[in-house]
Amino acid sequence: MGRRRIQIINGPNINLLGKREPSIYGSRTFEDYLTDLRMQYPELQLDYYQSNTEGFLIDKIHETGFSYDGIILNAGAYTHTSIALQDAIRAVTAPVIEVHISNVHAREEFRHRSMISCACLGVICGFGLDSYRLGIEALLQHKKTISD
Repeated sequence: MGRRRIQIINGPNINLLGKREPSIYGSRTFEDYLTDLRMQYPELQLDYYQSNTEGFLIDKIHETGFSYDGIILNAGAYTHTSIALQDAIRAVTAPVIEVHISNVHAREEFRHRSMISCACLGVICGFGLDSYRLGIEALLQHKKTISD
């Protein structure tokens, strides 16, 4: 059996981490953080994809959702609007963890509703970039529980 594979997918504006509203999102780029994650989990293949386009996010879910062990998805603002992403998550067999860097429930009212949470294994928000590590841990624990 090969290394377990986890696909991290980031949505709109997450390519601006380190520049965009550092008081909310911090001052690190995701690429810098990803280097740390890969060093922390050398036994995993952590693949990364980011797009500002909803259809490309759906394509990546379709592409990896049947062959990967799990998906960590930060859909950005599409979280609150995209039934198409919800449908894509429901269509694939890989478990999906919804993550957010900020605590969306402590922000504007429109961010309190997620259109994708109901299709995800779980939701992690408000722990900064560490939300991704927590998502990986949740996937690993879920896979362990299933295989036990």
